[in-house]
Amino acid sequence: MVHPTAVVAPGATLGNGVEIGPYAVVGAGAVIGDETTLQSHVVLEGSVKIGRKNVVGHGSVIGGLPQDLGFKGGTLSGVEIGDDNIFREYCTVHRGTAEGTATQIGNGNYLMTGVHLGHNCRIGNNVIIANNCLLGGYVRIDDGAFLGGGTTFHQFMHVGRLVMTQGSSAFGKDIPPFLLAAERNFVFGVNLIGLKRAGYSAAERDEVRRAFKLLYRSGLNIKQAVEKAAETEFGLLGQEFFAFVAEARKRGIVPYRHGGDGREL
Repeated sequence: MVHPTAVVAPGATLGNGVEIGPYAVVGAGAVIGDETTLQSHVVLEGSVKIGRKNVVGHGSVIGGLPQDLGFKGGTLSGVEIGDDNIFREYCTVHRGTAEGTATQIGNGNYLMTGVHLGHNCRIGNNVIIANNCLLGGYVRIDDGAFLGGGTTFHQFMHVGRLVMTQGSSAFGKDIPPFLLAAERNFVFGVNLIGLKRAGYSAAERDEVRRAFKLLYRSGLNIKQAVEKAAETEFGLLGQEFFAFVAEARKRGIVPYRHGGDGREL
């Protein structure tokens, strides 16, 4: 089901039930999985591999050249996309900047209108990225995160699992998993609603709060808190939380700002 105005280059691979809308352009390096839909004016450039049952919205461009002054023409890089993702109108996803690398998007993600993913971003599964979010190169977003609209993320930073960020914020430091983050590089507490919706018990949620308090409200610095956590009995969520913190070497982690009423805990 290819519209007669669409341009599909020889060498592109189309699965069963693929739909390509008016004036779409599909390059020779594209591989499109079964039952995926490209709406009008979509452009796929370079090596783009898309899985099954994805929807790519009007005017989206996937596989464009990275906005990296060090990028060399002729570099073989690409974009890899899993299954069941939705890209709304005018999303842009740039391909990897180094030879043999790729920008990677997992399964079940929802990218709303105008989202930009820079080169070599890694998006996990079931991530929601609201309208007009901008992600620089090498940003990593873990499973189940929710990124509020109009928020910017500096290159090389890492957003942990089930993080929720407020819209119109800006971040340049890593955000540990399970937290609420807002404004400019601050966390305000634990994403208790997100944890509950993900099926975690009250005891597990309390464990995350305990880990949060040790890191941010114990008076210890980060190195001391990580050492103290290693001596403390934590379950899987607490261990995941501090493993993230211990590995956040590139940019550091966002600091804590108290919201004033304590309800975030």
